[in-house]
Amino acid sequence: MKLTIGVMGSASGSFDEASWAKLIRLGRAIAERDCTLITGACPGLPYAAVQGARAADGLVVGISPGLSLDEHVRKYDSPTDGFDVIIYTGSGLMGREIDNIRSSDMVVIAGGHPGTLGEFAIAYDEGRLIGVLTGTGGIADVVDDLVRLCDKETGAAVLYDDDPVRLVERMIEYYRTEHSKRPNYFCEPILSASQTPAVGSELPHNL
Repeated sequence: MKLTIGVMGSASGSFDEASWAKLIRLGRAIAERDCTLITGACPGLPYAAVQGARAADGLVVGISPGLSLDEHVRKYDSPTDGFDVIIYTGSGLMGREIDNIRSSDMVVIAGGHPGTLGEFAIAYDEGRLIGVLTGTGGIADVVDDLVRLCDKETGAAVLYDDDPVRLVERMIEYYRTEHSKRPNYFCEPILSASQTPAVGSELPHNL
């Protein structure tokens, strides 16, 4: 299957041209590396990534807080153009965040307000690979402080970069070589040949 990369970030507010351009490049980079882009089907910075991915003929999935297309558009004032698939969760803005994270092999944080903070918290607590596109303001520019304050080992890995193309490349490489051995908290770790117990022996308890 294709790797899925979720892009989580500011859906509202004003956006400077540099940040918007970064997100378009981010979406294009995801598509050009044959990964599926997942967003919350929202406007704002994640939608800039959608535009970039579509320009590169990428596969784009939106996970809507709405119960239907009508609610998605009218209640949540969210776009439909550019998505190949929109999944209607009916979970509301906060409930939808869990679906966003659990549908993504890895997550990029860009900009962000309280909703993005919630998505980061879920991703970190569930041991995901998280990429932070620095220089985009908001939550993205304080993630390093949040990780130190969490002071909790979850198996999460956090990569930082101000270049969207390089960030995607680093994330894919790290996922394939390291993080896929245990991509989230709910997976049993994949043992190397040297760690594999002999037939009849017990698995170590500290994995």
